[in-house]
Amino acid sequence: MMSTKILLVDDEVSITSTLSTFLELSGFQVAVANNGEQALEQIPQFKPDLIVLDVLMPRLNGRETLRRLRERNDWTPVILLTQVIGKAEHIMALEEGADDYLNKPFDPQELVVRIRTILRRVRHTERSLKMARRLVSGDVILDRTARRVYINEQEIAVTPKAVAILEYFMTHPDELVTRNRLLDAVWGWESAVGGRVVDTRIAELRKALNDDPLEPHFIQTLPGQGYRFIGPIKEIT
Repeated sequence: MMSTKILLVDDEVSITSTLSTFLELSGFQVAVANNGEQALEQIPQFKPDLIVLDVLMPRLNGRETLRRLRERNDWTPVILLTQVIGKAEHIMALEEGADDYLNKPFDPQELVVRIRTILRRVRHTERSLKMARRLVSGDVILDRTARRVYINEQEIAVTPKAVAILEYFMTHPDELVTRNRLLDAVWGWESAVGGRVVDTRIAELRKALNDDPLEPHFIQTLPGQGYRFIGPIKEIT
């Protein structure tokens, strides 16, 4: 059985040497590129199953590399490696087609978990949910462009933060999502809010979706771990 192929793109040799070894020990076949131009040249020959892409690189940065990849209709999953640069930058990266991101520095094991989770969810020949404008799960519709939520085609009133949480869940279906991960994705690391705020917004969202936490159709609680969106997801036009 052929191993999963990962393309690791970073201009810091200390990172690529250490991380490539860790990924290989985790069972992946790894190729390394030192900048975006090299990555775009290697992708057609190497045919990676997933790309780990640093944002800050010379010659061609990670975000521009990602844009060019998506422009040529290549939907290989991409995890961006970023610095702590705020919520707006992260949202922009996801809108441009990234499947996930990790802030540097990070635990290599966390990267492995993210890789395996994404590969279970997305085949590289398919369009990613991150690029969808409208998503549906059961009778719930999320319009990501208009930032509106509908149940049975009727708009419901939810706060912007609840919409952002629902968006993160629906673009990461069947993943274990910790409170810290939601804090990073929705509030940003610069925010001083804590996990209790996440729980409050989750409760608000559940109430709006008529989702019973004891018998959930959408948001499942994993005690001591976080949450998982268990409803089936598909893109609609």
